[in-house]
Parts: sequence; C-alpha cells; structure tokens
Amino acid sequence: MTVSATLAANEAIAARRAAGQEVLALGFGEAGIPVHPLLRQRLTQAAGQIAYGPVAGIDAAREAAAGYWTRRAIPTGADQVLLGPGSKPLLFALLHAVGGDVVLPKPAWVSYAAQAQLLGREPIRVAVPAGEGGVPDADALDAAVREARRAGRDPRIVVVTLPDNPTGRLASERSVKALCEAARELDLVIAADEIYRDLVFEPGTFPSPAAWAPERTVTTTSLSKNYALGGWRVGAVRFPDSPQGAELRESVRGTASELWSSTPMPMQHAAAYAWSDPQELVERVALARRLHGSVAHAVAEVFAEAGCAVMPPQGGFYVWPDFGPLRDSLAAHWGIATSPDLARVLLERFGVVVLPGTAFGDDPESLTVRVAVTGIYGENDSERLAALVSRFPVEMPWIAESLAGLQEKLRALTAPE
Repeated sequence: MTVSATLAANEAIAARRAAGQEVLALGFGEAGIPVHPLLRQRLTQAAGQIAYGPVAGIDAAREAAAGYWTRRAIPTGADQVLLGPGSKPLLFALLHAVGGDVVLPKPAWVSYAAQAQLLGREPIRVAVPAGEGGVPDADALDAAVREARRAGRDPRIVVVTLPDNPTGRLASERSVKALCEAARELDLVIAADEIYRDLVFEPGTFPSPAAWAPERTVTTTSLSKNYALGGWRVGAVRFPDSPQGAELRESVRGTASELWSSTPMPMQHAAAYAWSDPQELVERVALARRLHGSVAHAVAEVFAEAGCAVMPPQGGFYVWPDFGPLRDSLAAHWGIATSPDLARVLLERFGVVVLPGTAFGDDPESLTVRVAVTGIYGENDSERLAALVSRFPVEMPWIAESLAGLQEKLRALTAPE
C-alpha cells in the first residue's frame, strides 16, 4: 500500500517549496482557511481533558452531531451516532463491519478504493451519470452488482459522496432516488460521505440518501472541510434507526475500541460546540462557501478557456477538467497519452501540482485531473483571512495573480509556440 495520492501531493508541494522551486499548489484537498478563534478557544479550554473517553464519544458531542443532522432534515438520536478521529477510520471500520465487496462511483475519492484493498477486496467501479459525480448510475449499478454476484463475488455496500470529490459536482435528486431504489432491490448498504454537505454553493434541497433509504444509509461527516480542521481529526458517523443500523453501530464500536480507543477528548469538546451550529460558526461556513465557490468557478473558467471540457463545480473546492479535446496536441508536443503523463508534465515543466484521474479510478487514457483550488487562497493566515471575508475573493491580488499564472501555464501547455 502506497501513501495516499492526496497526502503525497501535499508532501511534494512542501518539498518543492523547501527547495526554492516554483509551485502552484492545486493538488491537496486542504480547506485553506484559518481556524475560527472560538473553536481554538474551545480546544484550549478542553486541553486538560486527558482521560480516555467513551468509545462512541461523549454525550455532548454525540447529541450535538444528532442535532446537526436533525436540523438538516435527517432526524437523529444521539444513540445513532459514533465519533472517531476523522471520518476516514470510521469509514474503514464500517467497510469492515459490513463485509463483502465494495461498490464505488467512477471516479471516486482515492481512499475508498485503498481502504477496500486493505480489507482484501478489489472495488467494483461503476460510472456516474453524465455530468454528475459521486453517485453511481443506478442501472449500471444494478448490472454490475448482478454480474459480480454471478461471478461469485459478494457486493454488500456502495459508497457515495455528496457533493463529490474529485469532480466538485452534486448528484441530482433523481440519481440519488434511483440509487436508493437499486440499493434496496440489491440489498446494499449505502455509505453516504457528506463531509462537504455544507459547502454546496447554491441553496436548495440536499439529496441525501438517508431521505429515501433511511433503513440502510450510513452517513459520515467531520469538521475538516467546513471549518478547515483537517489536522484536528474528529468525525462522526450516523447509523440508521433500524436493526441493521444498531448491529452495524455495535460492530463499528467494537472495532473502534481496538483501533483508537476513543476520539481525543479536547477535539470532542470543540466538535460539540461546532455541531451545535452557533451563529458565529454558521456565518464562518457561509463565508467559506462563498470563497470556495468563487475561486472554483474562476479556476474552471481558466481550464475551459484553455480548451478543456469541464463542468461547473457545485460544491466543495475541486475542479475536474478533461483535457481529452486537446489530446492530439498534447501527444504531439509533450508525448502525453495518459493522465499520469499529464500530471507529470504539469509538475515538471510548469510547477503545477494536480492529481491524475487515475488516482481516482478513472481510465489512464482519460486525460482528467483533479484540481484543488484552495492552494491559492494565500501564503499565510493574514492573506487567507482577507480572502475569506472579501466579497470578491478572485480580485484579491494574490488570487488574481495565481489565476493569471495558471492561465499562462495552460496556454504554454496547450498552445506551445
């Protein structure tokens, strides 16, 4: 098992900067905004909490997480919630508890497939509907699962992401409903990774699978994206209010007791505050949503102007350009035939760090890359905070300069003299 592609990208960025090399950091999915002072204060106040806590999490944090989901139209009791040191280990424990083979959308976040492989299972990848992301096409899902079962495999769970990493797209309500119907027919557990839920750019009804398949949908969230607290490592998982949900929760709790014992206590107290949706933090998330949306759309436009096929991002902070329309030129001038070739040339010749589509399960010959836009929000907390509170973030000098630099580099790549 190699280091996660996203974490490897972060290390590559740091190494190039340490060596004094030019770098346009568009590879790592860090949220890119400073921690809110009130969250820092809560963490500091709880720093003396050094005893082991309950495996599932302290009451205050589980109740806050239950309230978080309930206010988002997913009624939840504290006894349905379990905390962990980030949503990644919670997902891994869930895959272990469910057993069997894992179905993933194509493309999908890098760690889903890696976690399945750590459990000795090669994931079954199913294409998403055209123009969407994060949720497999229901008809293709049905066909893939039935074929896998005929071949002796045992698919039991499908993982979805709303909104999606890597595409930045939000699956339509129609696609999510169809997925839920297929999952019920096929008796699949749905793992809904909704870590970017509050970063959907346009307000409206959120198509959570828990609304249409409540008896089989397990939902995860964390503080790492909304509040840029990736390094604090605290997440929560919501289990269905059903016999199967109770059984899965107990199994995950048992795994947790052996792997991480309990979530760090100071983080739980900070999470209890954050998940209660205090007005100050609600306003902070609104600012983050505006920043991410503004810059992501601007970056998408730069790639579109360069000749890429790219759908407008709808949430999170990712863009998924496809260089397919430029394939002949890229092959002739740079010898590019695959997405790893493309990512390598962008890094070595232009200092642009992106991740190849293959890291997310896309076909090598598909010239897709994932772009994480948060790397251009600023070089320090002062710049990042200024971008966060600006009504027009793309007009901040350092962001405008990065966008212009990206435009120039893409022009040199796609239309070399």
